[in-house]
Amino acid sequence: MNTWRKAQELAAQQGIDALLVTPGADLRYLTGYVALPLERLTCLVLPSQGEPTLVVPHLERQAAIASGVDTAIASWQETEDPYELVARLVGDVATVGVDDHMWASRVFALQAAMPTARQVLAGPLVQQLRIRKDDTEIAALRDAGAAIDRVHERVGEWLRPGRTEREVGADIARAIIDEGHETVDFVIVGSGPNGASPHHEVSDRVIETGDPVVVDIGGTMPSGYCSDSTRNYLAGGTAPAAYREAYAVLEAAQRAQLEHARPGVTAESVDAIGRQIIADAGYGELFIHRTGHGIGQETHEEPYIVEGNDLVLEEGMAFSIEPGIYFDGQFGARIEDIVVCTADGLEVLNNTPRGLVAL
Repeated sequence: MNTWRKAQELAAQQGIDALLVTPGADLRYLTGYVALPLERLTCLVLPSQGEPTLVVPHLERQAAIASGVDTAIASWQETEDPYELVARLVGDVATVGVDDHMWASRVFALQAAMPTARQVLAGPLVQQLRIRKDDTEIAALRDAGAAIDRVHERVGEWLRPGRTEREVGADIARAIIDEGHETVDFVIVGSGPNGASPHHEVSDRVIETGDPVVVDIGGTMPSGYCSDSTRNYLAGGTAPAAYREAYAVLEAAQRAQLEHARPGVTAESVDAIGRQIIADAGYGELFIHRTGHGIGQETHEEPYIVEGNDLVLEEGMAFSIEPGIYFDGQFGARIEDIVVCTADGLEVLNNTPRGLVAL
């Protein structure tokens, strides 16, 4: 069954008369079309009954056709109002679902073009489909995991004392492409005290001998599926004793989470089991973020592995397990693997060494 047909069925069940989806991961998921996020409107009109239409600017028509979309295509000229075109295609309906990432200007323009239609978020509906990966999607995530593993295996080529984080990050970014990714999504090289900031990225700080370095990297493959993996490196010398002690606790916590996660347990229980180990060792206040996030055509999507999420994990759900411990102003560490729930357990998609890698 076409992915958009599954979304159509859910829309009908939930009383949504039409879904309106603009460029982004949801559009790619439903149609395979990677549309440019232009100021000109591109919008999938997916009625709960009948056939969908992809509305595109006329100058993007050939690109849409070349992408192989299996929907009708309606193009609009520069002097036409695309929102009126969408309204005509939707017709007189009670409820429309708009994608979560639609620009506010477009939401208001569609509201003006369809003043009697109630708008609701379409994201929760589409996420019901995206949260469970099929075999093809899991294979794509497996390829992404292997590609980013190959980059981590090469970090020793670039990471050494005397170089800046920015220089190392630039080399890593080139390798992400060289190892098969279509785009670089992020490169974090957090050396010494910068490792205590989970989303640090890079700076002009010169890496020093004995610095622990957090390297968190990811990209998007030609398939549209993402990679994301964090490993920790020692740039020569000896790591501080306090760091080594905390790192041993972090390894134990992540190992326990990997052993616990599987279909039938809740997302929050995966977080809790590792967080308790870290707290019992005296580092509870230093674990400052959730354990993980789902991954697919976006790096961050459902399910989120966090306290308060009582979602029961199911076969096909893919997510990160990435506990961290952060000493503000000194150093930090995070170990991250992407995993996917199988019929009776867990497949880990990142397989480089999880221990501190001395370079």
